[in-house]
Amino acid sequence: MASAALLLPLLSSGPAATAEEPPSSGALQRDFAAAAERYGVPQNVLLAVSYLQSRWDTHGGAPSVTGGYGPMHLTDARTALAEAAHHSDGEEDARGDDSRAARLATEAALPEAAELPARLRTLERAAELSGLSAEELRTSPAANIQGGAALLAAAQRESGRPASDDPADWFGAVARYSGADDTATATTYANDVFDVIRTGERRTTDSGQTVALAPAPDVAPDTGQAATLGLRTADKGLTECPPTVACEWIPAPYEEFGDGDYGNHDKANRPISQQIDYIVVHDTEASWDVTLKLVQDPTYVSWQYSLRSSDGHIAQHLSLKDVGWHAGNWFVNAKSVGLEHEGFLTAPDSWYTEAMYRTSARLVRYLAARYDIPIDRQHILGHDTVPGTTTATIRGMHTDPGPYWDWAHYFRLLGRPITPSAGPDAGVVTIRPEYAAHQPVYTGCVKAGEACAPHGSGAVRLHTGPSESAPLVKDIGLRPGGQDSTTGVNDTGARASTGQQFAVAERRGDWTAVWYLGQKAWFHNPKEQPTAVNARGPVLTPRAGLAEVPVYGRAYPEAAAYPAGVPVQAVSPLPYKLLAGQRYVVGDRTPGEYYFAPVFDTTGHRVVRGQEEYYEIQFGHRVAFVKAADVRILQD
Repeated sequence: MASAALLLPLLSSGPAATAEEPPSSGALQRDFAAAAERYGVPQNVLLAVSYLQSRWDTHGGAPSVTGGYGPMHLTDARTALAEAAHHSDGEEDARGDDSRAARLATEAALPEAAELPARLRTLERAAELSGLSAEELRTSPAANIQGGAALLAAAQRESGRPASDDPADWFGAVARYSGADDTATATTYANDVFDVIRTGERRTTDSGQTVALAPAPDVAPDTGQAATLGLRTADKGLTECPPTVACEWIPAPYEEFGDGDYGNHDKANRPISQQIDYIVVHDTEASWDVTLKLVQDPTYVSWQYSLRSSDGHIAQHLSLKDVGWHAGNWFVNAKSVGLEHEGFLTAPDSWYTEAMYRTSARLVRYLAARYDIPIDRQHILGHDTVPGTTTATIRGMHTDPGPYWDWAHYFRLLGRPITPSAGPDAGVVTIRPEYAAHQPVYTGCVKAGEACAPHGSGAVRLHTGPSESAPLVKDIGLRPGGQDSTTGVNDTGARASTGQQFAVAERRGDWTAVWYLGQKAWFHNPKEQPTAVNARGPVLTPRAGLAEVPVYGRAYPEAAAYPAGVPVQAVSPLPYKLLAGQRYVVGDRTPGEYYFAPVFDTTGHRVVRGQEEYYEIQFGHRVAFVKAADVRILQD
């Protein structure tokens, strides 16, 4: 299994060939009603549990990142493992400091089926209880819902409680359904389910089904039922988490090996020494158990938090004041917090549970409030939007969480839904396709050049002209020879992602052009199904008299800022140019900074801060930096 820190989607062969065709609208609602009646489970409990797992989507019979199938997320990781194609992308130095030896993560093997915990084998139990075959439970939404209801009913019986019609009596069974092995996580999961029951939900699923759960605001369960399940008590230790999530302290080691080598992170004193400006979202190619083993290996790399897919459980590994080695860019590492989201069976149309999305969003909101981090895509970064540090590192940078992470839903959970903020002639657009309906073709999930299974995506593809037949724009950093970008699932050279903002270069019918990597890039943006919303905000362009300005992957100080004993770090431009007449959306203005931490002994660690200032910009799929002295700010 690829490193939990380098985090590239592990892509499998796609949905089962026998997955059902979408039934008539309303059928899924009836399936929930029938299963609830058969097993004596309150219908709103069954609906709410399913919502927290899958948002009622069927995913065409394809497994989630942890081998869960169908609306009830019945886990059959053995089958998913057998179908999984293991590959990784990039050879990134996770530490990203070229003044030190590279810190590369190693590959890890896929786990044996016998090693899988019970929470990844719930489909077996559902088959025993329901009498339905494993194949039916994987591929038939109706059967899957029956299996989930059978599991809930069994959990209620095993707790010694009757199959009551009152949803409030089912808190313990819901907590058990989470698969959590500790009381706090099981309680948090059940609290989320009952929050859905109280507030209600309604949505159209990926199979075109309209499913509704009427609000029941007066439901007040006995949350103490979770304490009777016999689960362990997780060690909160030194965790720094909001009270609305379950958090456990599993520390990463800080150890010296001799010959100047040490791991697996750097001690620091943030935010006193440096501001924390970024939160980096990763996904992992390791199971939960393997993830924890990796981050506790002193010879490995590190990150601040890991999040478990099945129930949203969070483990914290580093104090927030310390610097993890996770993003492949030392400037970003020194000023960021890394969040790793579990996923080791990621299929071409992989999906993440609502439970994990929700706890991740709560954690991000907490961190953003604590460190005054704006909730936007220039501060809440995907690993795939962190820039290479130099020209030589661009091709090795990783591409997770990739085009299947639902940024629009994530930002709704963050309380910052992506909405228009300007009229039709705005000079800025925010990328926002309709995730489920927007299904661009990606290739290379299993074999190079072979199409991935169709699936919703939050990314749009960029062309050299206003036509699907026009070539994709080039990324000379990824392909110095000037070759076109591709439709590869890991090729970010011609891709713009939900929430990213770009300056408009031209509009022509159903097509919009933006400035991207120093060129005009077109994407399909029809009025009847737009893939972007209009926005306003500051943009920058080269100052008068400059035909072009260099672009950087890090904002390092000028040479004069370095004191004696601290080696000067090269201010190395990337191979791109920002040309006169082009405009790019502005993020932070930041002084040039370098955190000098080359040895285990922290006595000599220090932050070098210069007079040279930089602007962060949305330059391509990845962010970049330009010197403030080279540009002027405009308001669009």
